[in-house]
Amino acid sequence: MATTIAFIGSYADADGPGVYACAYDEHTGVLTQIGQTNGLQNPTFLVPDGENRMLYTIMESKDAEGRKYGAAAAYRFDPANGSLLRLNEEMTLPATTCHISLDRTRKFAMTASYHGGMVSLSPILSDGRIGPTADIHRHEGSSVHPAQTQARAHSVIADRAGRYAVVSDLGLDKLFVYELELEPQQPRMTLRSETSIAPGSGPRHFVFHPELPYGYGINELNSTVTVYAYDAEAGQLEVLQTISTLPESFEGENGCADIHLSPDGKFLYGSNRGHDSLVVYRVDPASGRIETVEYAPTLGGHPRNFALSPDGRFALVANRDGNNIVTFSRDAETGKLQPTGSELRVSKPVCIRFAEIDG
Repeated sequence: MATTIAFIGSYADADGPGVYACAYDEHTGVLTQIGQTNGLQNPTFLVPDGENRMLYTIMESKDAEGRKYGAAAAYRFDPANGSLLRLNEEMTLPATTCHISLDRTRKFAMTASYHGGMVSLSPILSDGRIGPTADIHRHEGSSVHPAQTQARAHSVIADRAGRYAVVSDLGLDKLFVYELELEPQQPRMTLRSETSIAPGSGPRHFVFHPELPYGYGINELNSTVTVYAYDAEAGQLEVLQTISTLPESFEGENGCADIHLSPDGKFLYGSNRGHDSLVVYRVDPASGRIETVEYAPTLGGHPRNFALSPDGRFALVANRDGNNIVTFSRDAETGKLQPTGSELRVSKPVCIRFAEIDG
């Protein structure tokens, strides 16, 4: 039997809990906390490896001179009771980080630094620990928005084949495609292409379609989603469409955050912080273009990140300022969301990720 665990990262001080493990009921979408760990400063983003019972999370640390840097911690987890055993901590970048992901082989971790405008590549050692950083790339430049005075790398996402990774740089209004050259003795990321979008957009997160040659990026600063054609052989993106995440009647301030596709690739979801909603789009399988279905209130302030359950039946939203994880049922035919009434109270949740464990 497969077991599904949900892991939550949050804003937290090192002397308190910051990462939570939750049992997930696939029939109701209910989360039940079964484990937690402390000792991490702001473990805001994390990524599980269910097959190897591993969890990797970013954190903040300081050097001997008191300067902040980005680090990642490796944990082995027990799906039976949610316990987390810390294996090691390793510096990843000389600036605080905001995102971590794994390559398709789960043998390398990639991190992004918003404040440093950098991305890194680190090996995962045979025992699950994070090894010393193997490669770092720093972006340079700026754009038109006051938040874009420098490069601000915000996420690193590997494509389906594991050959390339897309970096969304909020500060430059660019998406960079790096080739992942993962030779054991000299792993590295090599820049293959870059794609510019409208000035002031602020690209933040990105997702590849599970089957079709398209990618989707959410833009924090101008509250839009951009649709891209993706050439998986050349490692190139081409802009096809840009559409608002907000209803025309909305006049307040808003900043977008997270983006996910349904497992079947038929619907796309993005989070609005300010409007405090998830926008739902229908995906045209012929063109990859999207059209708006609805705006679903998240029942909490500042929906920083969210996740769709592995079977696609539920969406779970981490409302940072609402201090809650809210469960929504998802209609597979329409893509629409309905609150189930289930809510987990957690302090300043930022990220939620699922791990499926067989046996």
